[in-house]
Amino acid sequence: MIDYLLLLLPIVLPVVFWSAYHLHVDRHLPEPPSKLALAFGLGIGSFFLGMLAYRALGLLGLRYNAFALAQDNLPGLFAYAVLAIGVIEEGVKMILFLLVVVRFREFDEPIDGIVYASFIALGFAAVENILYVPQLDSTAAYARGFVSPVLHMVFASIWGYHIGRAWLRGRMRVVTILGWLAYTAFIHGVYDFAVLGLPRAGLPIAATLITGLWIWRLLLIRDLHDAARGEDPR
Repeated sequence: MIDYLLLLLPIVLPVVFWSAYHLHVDRHLPEPPSKLALAFGLGIGSFFLGMLAYRALGLLGLRYNAFALAQDNLPGLFAYAVLAIGVIEEGVKMILFLLVVVRFREFDEPIDGIVYASFIALGFAAVENILYVPQLDSTAAYARGFVSPVLHMVFASIWGYHIGRAWLRGRMRVVTILGWLAYTAFIHGVYDFAVLGLPRAGLPIAATLITGLWIWRLLLIRDLHDAARGEDPR
């Protein structure tokens, strides 16, 4: 029983931590916990939707082993990371965001795009961790347990903010959706390519990329809070 609980900790703790963090971040017009839980559930569903997309690639003869590509075909790895991994993993999360989340009555300010997209990403990452964490030693399990949600939340925040803002302004266009999907898929793919294909330079590149995006996210959330306080008649 104790071993089972220890196995769950690297999966459960990041979900609890990042959920609490975003509840704190979204302190101006906070979102209902029920809607955040629904977004988390959509993230879980998006993972399985992504699995179906990967299976479809296999049926078309376009599914490749990224680790094998990293050994002998770096251009192929880059293309696969951007055009397959990035597009599928960001696309499935974005589809459910567009179909469900932006239609919430409570979706009424730009920061909501970041918060809801982050909860979708957190659900996606939780399923990933359930699959991968049990295969790792304790140190690697906790590292992956906390890093994986950060990666998915950072990437999702890009399209979540920009598409959410476009929706609130009534400027949603197909080109907007495809443009931000392409941009985020490229960033996601570059990260995966660096980690998998560049054994020496990859980790510093990936760490710099994610740190830069996280700083952008922090500054953006701060600015959105400042703007909201300026508009609040209290």
